[in-house]
Amino acid sequence: MLEAILGPVWGDRYYSFDSTWGDGQQMASMRDGEGDDWFMVFSDAGVYARGFDHTAPNGAPKLLPEVPGAFRSHVEEPAFGEEDGAPLATVCFWHGPGGDDAWQAPSAAPTGGVELFALLAAADPAGAYLAWAEEYYEPEHAPDPAAIAHVLALRPLTAAVVAAIDPDVDLDDLAEDIAEIGYPTA
Repeated sequence: MLEAILGPVWGDRYYSFDSTWGDGQQMASMRDGEGDDWFMVFSDAGVYARGFDHTAPNGAPKLLPEVPGAFRSHVEEPAFGEEDGAPLATVCFWHGPGGDDAWQAPSAAPTGGVELFALLAAADPAGAYLAWAEEYYEPEHAPDPAAIAHVLALRPLTAAVVAAIDPDVDLDDLAEDIAEIGYPTA
């Protein structure tokens, strides 16, 4: 949702989320515009993530054969590969649906791209996102840290919160994004 507020043009967004990616699936993604990306699919089977660092060798032939059958459709998803649909991955990992399951990864070491997920694992998500957004978007007005934290806590989106992040964006302009993301509103 933060990306929709700061980057109104979907194609220019660094991060995106689709709450209706597929039947019973949600998908988060990152594309940096320079060849690095990651995709994370949430489903009844659990969570599957794969990343691609364009400066590292494609590790898909070593990494992807070990991905469990419950996630095979994500491994073979054409949107997560090259233009011809060939899989691309320099890192991948998954987590089953149970809360007791641990994150798992192939036995082959990643060839690169672990750092692509750093923002997701930040100890201070609001601070990390704010620092990243100020560098990436170079906004005219610095987003309010409290508003960033409000959105990351999935509190209902209001016109005041949107204005505190980007005064040039109106809550009504975000209706389509709010629906796609599945973000709560007041």
